[in-house]
Amino acid sequence: MLGGKRREVMNVSVDEYPVPLPLVGRGAVFVEHRLKSPQVSESAYIAPTAVLAGDVIVGPHSRVLFGAVITAEGGPVQIGANCVIMENTVIRGVPGQETRVGDDALIGPHAHLTGCVIEGGSRIATGAVVFNGARIEAGAEVEFNAVVYVNTVVPSGVAVPMGWFAGGQPAELVAPGDWDRIRDLMGPLDYPGTVFGVAASDTGTPMSDVARRYARGLALHHRDRVVPDERHTPSDLDPQP
Repeated sequence: MLGGKRREVMNVSVDEYPVPLPLVGRGAVFVEHRLKSPQVSESAYIAPTAVLAGDVIVGPHSRVLFGAVITAEGGPVQIGANCVIMENTVIRGVPGQETRVGDDALIGPHAHLTGCVIEGGSRIATGAVVFNGARIEAGAEVEFNAVVYVNTVVPSGVAVPMGWFAGGQPAELVAPGDWDRIRDLMGPLDYPGTVFGVAASDTGTPMSDVARRYARGLALHHRDRVVPDERHTPSDLDPQP
């Protein structure tokens, strides 16, 4: 009798006890935003306490470390293969501007990237800021606490020095104390229009109006849903053997 029960247990079907699906990002926060959920390669690592929200893609063998936030606020975010997104980095996708980190890129802790393209093989160091519409070309570097201004192109092989300002196409590199030159470069690059959608003639628009506009856009987060761990199934991004 006991042997019969054992055989019965051993002969259960796959339909009765299916093999569990692989999961990615256990303990991380995946958020469905604007009806889109993050897509993560099975070989990628998403740390607990990292947050991925909305139309975010993370490619094969990439690593998103503790406290990082990658959020698609009206525009998708694509992270390529073999990327490292370090602790407390913020990457924000926005409408009308491509947000992409190419393959083999390193994004340091506390970096902030919004609506910009970081091409493959680039390095963004700790605390650096890359603004909307900017492009860091392949192999370029942005050093600690440097700022790449809106609509700026940092050419391949160029390194923006620690704490310096980069503005223009191609980027002019300016030391932090040269405020007159920084202001001269900022004007034509149109920060208000690029970031806030405010025409150049309306640069006197009160910040309260800009804040209200942002708040209306962010109201869509009321409809967000946190995806439970058991639904963190990997997307089919890994190359097939």
